Amino acid sequence: MKPQVQSVLDEYHTRTEQENALMNSLSSEDFDQRIDEFLLPIGPKSGQLMHLLIQQAQSKVVVEVGASYGYSTIWFADAVSQHGGKVISLELDAKKQEYAANMLEKAGLLEFVEFKNGDALASLADIQEPIDFVLLDLWKRFYIPCFDLIYPKLADGAMIAADNMRYPESVRETADNYRAHVKIHDKMDSVLLSVGSGIELSRFNGDSVEK
Repeated sequence: MKPQVQSVLDEYHTRTEQENALMNSLSSEDFDQRIDEFLLPIGPKSGQLMHLLIQQAQSKVVVEVGASYGYSTIWFADAVSQHGGKVISLELDAKKQEYAANMLEKAGLLEFVEFKNGDALASLADIQEPIDFVLLDLWKRFYIPCFDLIYPKLADGAMIAADNMRYPESVRETADNYRAHVKIHDKMDSVLLSVGSGIELSRFNGDSVEK
């Protein structure tokens, strides 16, 4: 990893540490009111895992659903930059997306990212090309609708990483519903990984569903 990329990740890590200290001092009500202020990133272990998966698979099209402030985008953009791929980054909040773009530019990775601002379902519906890797990291109630839009667009061997499968516990039931929904699809193989907040990693086995 280039020093300028690592430097940007270090900036994110420093901000995360500061925010964690602040979040620990907030009541649950105050946290809910201020949640959009915080990075709430996937974390370095999850980032490293997905970086490795994207590199090994030589994923050409990576779709990030719920980019927030762009931490995971840095990992993905660095991975695809090494084999000529691209990241399609979806985020509802324009200010968060602007922050992410600035950090990507600082890391020298902006050219590898295509931004889509707005509703995730509408943005996913617009994607026409086969998808090789997906991160789902938005409100958990949208995981199943997003999966249903993504599934017909998956390339053979494509992977979907769904974050927050084990934590926070408040979304456990919704996460379990997503996992069960994926498993009814015969061409999907899935495993729950105890990395970060818990990742359901699913792989599509078969020719692209949508021709």
